[in-house]
Amino acid sequence: MSGSKRHTKTQSTYAFESNTSNVAASQMRNALNKLADSVKDEQLRFQFENQLDSFFSLFRRYLVEKSSGSTLEWEKIKSPNPNEVVDYNVISQQPENVTNLSKLAVLKLNGGLGTSMGCVGPKSVIEVRDGNTFLDLSVRQIEHLNRQYDSDVPLLLMNSFNTDKDTEHLIKKYSANRIRIRSFNQSKFPRVYKDSMLPVPTTINDPLDAWYPPGHGDLFESLHASGELDALIAQGREILFVSNGDNLGATVDLKILNHMLETGAEYIMELTDKTRADVKGGTLINYDGQVRLLEVAQVPKEHIDEFKNIRKFKNFNTNNLWINLKAIKRLIESSALQMEIIPNGKTIVRNGHEINVLQLETACGAAIRHFEGAHGVVVPRSRFLPVKTCSDLLLVKSDLFYLQHGALKLDPTRFGPNPLIKLGSHFKKVSNFNSRISHIPKIVELDHLTITGNVFLGKDVTLRGTVIIVCSDGQRIDIPNGSILENVVITGNLQILEH
Repeated sequence: MSGSKRHTKTQSTYAFESNTSNVAASQMRNALNKLADSVKDEQLRFQFENQLDSFFSLFRRYLVEKSSGSTLEWEKIKSPNPNEVVDYNVISQQPENVTNLSKLAVLKLNGGLGTSMGCVGPKSVIEVRDGNTFLDLSVRQIEHLNRQYDSDVPLLLMNSFNTDKDTEHLIKKYSANRIRIRSFNQSKFPRVYKDSMLPVPTTINDPLDAWYPPGHGDLFESLHASGELDALIAQGREILFVSNGDNLGATVDLKILNHMLETGAEYIMELTDKTRADVKGGTLINYDGQVRLLEVAQVPKEHIDEFKNIRKFKNFNTNNLWINLKAIKRLIESSALQMEIIPNGKTIVRNGHEINVLQLETACGAAIRHFEGAHGVVVPRSRFLPVKTCSDLLLVKSDLFYLQHGALKLDPTRFGPNPLIKLGSHFKKVSNFNSRISHIPKIVELDHLTITGNVFLGKDVTLRGTVIIVCSDGQRIDIPNGSILENVVITGNLQILEH
């Protein structure tokens, strides 16, 4: 009974909430009109008004969903049907049809900053391997593909207002390469004051912290508004392969491309098996007979443990997505894409005070339910190699991988899953990481590494099994050059203990 009871509201509550949200919507609309009027240039105002209209429809939908309490009913959530999740092994028996590359375009999500790793500017310019940045590796992969198969697959970058100028400057260096690079900007939406529900900016020139890029669910709208969608369709491109700019495993896979064209699916999401490190990843479910993405943010508190259960929800979304371009056009032009809204709370400083603001975001994985024949493909873990932290950076810089035409390949002598690496706060920034681990240790036989505190690694260090190095406050640990550490715990006074 408790489940149904939680969802019921009295009629008077509904009436009050719908009145409140109507008032909030009309106040927001007035404020947005004023904001648009702050732009004198006609061409610029037209673009700006379109963005504000998109924002307003998102905001209005947020108010409606909030007042109607339209949360998912946990009882209706089922595991996907076998035809909704296909194993890569089944697909990999298909031939690779190279002519399909003429129907493909590749898009990298490039809106993120390197702030979480202590870097200034776009995340895609962080050096990952042998002097190459994320962006260099993406370009090298596509360039090799075009050279190998004599194809002309274009690379698109979706930037945000945070990364646009730097990226424009950077891609000039690839002008002589065999690759066409196009970049466009995702939307710039106004943040909203949490208490008054009004927009933070009052003019288009308000500071950057008054605005936000609305998550990668904005991909469809921005691709269309920029003219890039129509340009791709005019070139005969049919499929867009989308992935995060920091996923080094997301390379073009001819077998998945072939499978998509053969089955006529409009949307394929690459999934991979969950490990304990991925319990928060979004997962595919069947809900009311349609495939949907279930994110941890949508799960009621009392079901979080169930959501994290690897047996019930076996795999998660890698955000490697294959999407039919004409289907995107159809859905955008009929305003049919209604993705789950993720409200994200932030704080900004005004007059010396911290103020709570809200930004409404969407994710492109959530669009899966709107596309015909959409399904998941469970791919090998090697197609998911994200670099979110310096712990990930240690992994991808190490001898566990070698670089081949811009793609990272796993050392064939490695056995079992990737090691679990946890570096403490002293290693949070890339600059600190580089000074503390100036020579990457050999980790082909490592299972688990934890380092916390003021620790420095020497040259030619080898780590095997489980290695735990914990430096107490006020101490310093230097691991000598040439050390081989196997199944050891090292603590503040540099005693090496077998365990």
